[in-house]
Amino acid sequence: MGTAMRHRGGRGKNASHDAGSTRQPAPSDMAYYHRKKIVVLLLVLLAVLVRVFLWDGRVAEDPPPTLSWWQTTIIYQIYPRSYQDSDGDGVGDIRGIIQRLDYIRSLSVRAIWLSPIFRSPMRDFGYDISNYTDIDPTFGNLEDFDNLISAAHDRGIKVILDFVPNHSSVLHPWFQLSRQGVAPYKDYYVWTIPGEPPNNWLSLFRGPAWALDSVRGELYYHAFMVQQPDLNWRCAQLVEEMDNVLRFWMSRGVDGFRVDAIQNLFETENLSLNEPPSGDTDVEKDNWYSLRHDYTFDLPEIGGAVRRWRDVLNEYEARDGKARYLVVETLFDNDVSIRNQYYDYGADMPFNFDFLRVNRSCGGHCIQHYVNRELGHLSQGQWPNFVVGNHDNPRVASKMGKDFVNAVNMLLLTLPGTPTTYYGEELGMSDVHVSFDQGQDLQAKGQGEEYFRKYSRDPSRTPMQWNGEKHGGFTSGRVPWLPVSETSSYENVEHQTVSSQSSPLNLYRKLAVLRNEPCFQYGGLEYGIVNDNIFSYTRSTPAGESYLVTINFGHDVSIDNFANALNGVRLGEITLTTENFKSGKYHIGDKKDLYQLELYPGEGLIIKLR
Repeated sequence: MGTAMRHRGGRGKNASHDAGSTRQPAPSDMAYYHRKKIVVLLLVLLAVLVRVFLWDGRVAEDPPPTLSWWQTTIIYQIYPRSYQDSDGDGVGDIRGIIQRLDYIRSLSVRAIWLSPIFRSPMRDFGYDISNYTDIDPTFGNLEDFDNLISAAHDRGIKVILDFVPNHSSVLHPWFQLSRQGVAPYKDYYVWTIPGEPPNNWLSLFRGPAWALDSVRGELYYHAFMVQQPDLNWRCAQLVEEMDNVLRFWMSRGVDGFRVDAIQNLFETENLSLNEPPSGDTDVEKDNWYSLRHDYTFDLPEIGGAVRRWRDVLNEYEARDGKARYLVVETLFDNDVSIRNQYYDYGADMPFNFDFLRVNRSCGGHCIQHYVNRELGHLSQGQWPNFVVGNHDNPRVASKMGKDFVNAVNMLLLTLPGTPTTYYGEELGMSDVHVSFDQGQDLQAKGQGEEYFRKYSRDPSRTPMQWNGEKHGGFTSGRVPWLPVSETSSYENVEHQTVSSQSSPLNLYRKLAVLRNEPCFQYGGLEYGIVNDNIFSYTRSTPAGESYLVTINFGHDVSIDNFANALNGVRLGEITLTTENFKSGKYHIGDKKDLYQLELYPGEGLIIKLR
């Protein structure tokens, strides 16, 4: 949720060291050591590749596996404030989303995820909730929401909501009663005695994680903003309240939940424990990353909470036989096992944010590394997923450049597993310059103008660009809540639909249709040519269908012999091309000799092999 996603991640543990022998190795020992090290590295690499192929064997079954809806669809994230304004107040709303459901269906999307729409003072745009079971008037009301559920389901589109269990707003009635010491609410939050903070814990939004409440006269813990007090998940009554929040929305037809900030859910009971330094000397002392979060992050008790939520979802699945989806937000972590433990806890999957790190320095080998981190570490029954953008991070076009938008979408929609697309990425929307005066990200503005320029989340949250009209067709009002891109006159849905078959939008639609083919739904993956420029792979089913996907993520033109990499397969038929450069070399339906494929940086092909 927060700007922590814009900072570098990683929560390392201090390595243990053997303080035993101090003998210096002899030269022969060193040679042996280096040979042994090379063997170990080769075995590790082999293990990763074997796990990729094991995954391949599990999925490429005959007959085809039975997949749930969340495994077959693209998940499309909507930031409601920025999608469509229906009433001219400059802010997107639920009725606006209903107006655009046919567009969403045209993308072959069958599931939408809405960022928070609950009652909130909007200090953190809905992630500071003052009522978990009501709609904020900014977006409409419960009747509007019921209409959205009905209209979406009529079109075969599932609806996923944000679930924010770690903290509420200070304006939530629970907190107001808690600060007054009223039972049972007095224990709904994490309180400690007045005076100095009991420990050195830091907020993800910088500075101490403890604040003094003037009414109760005690300190409360906040992992995020001061206005976002952490809920106490060791309080049984609070746990039941939050179970009932899930039940409330599923009773209205919600199909699943994305769980926000899951790793912060529990803190150690011993509040006197200080967190040790992380050893990161590149950050200031009040920065969250300056500490190693042994007592406030990824505590084992989280597993019990996730299993409980799964049980609540299963109550509804048992009633109607319809699967309910549970995905959790996990920050970047160098240890993939930390992310993947959430499968065992009961989540359908933890969001895989590795691709959010990708920029123009990431070539073919780099892309393969991130794919391996996902596919190479999954166990039996664990379903992969990939994410290339969200509301807390720069857009693909701003990180990679416009020439790579089609390439990234081609990668996202042809890899195994469930892809998540952030609204506007299908158009190649870029981050928009938002001045300090125009800025709406209160957390970033509160840190000063320099911090705002570096870390504001506003640039990637600007309004959707629908047509060439004023404000991109987002609003009929005088001023939208954030400025619309200056490119909206031509970089919009209407223009890209009719202007060119190679527009990002039209290619996205074609990719989304192709993704429904068995190869891309459940087929296996095997790497082809991978080098500093090219990342390529085949997707195949035992029935014999096979496609080659090859994309140039590098800086140089690459000419490669794919026939050798594909065990002598000489010819293939062009199925899709990014057509970035209009070189005239590749046309859909053409038969191509695979001995010499030339790709420019940002260019990609999908070739049917059989």
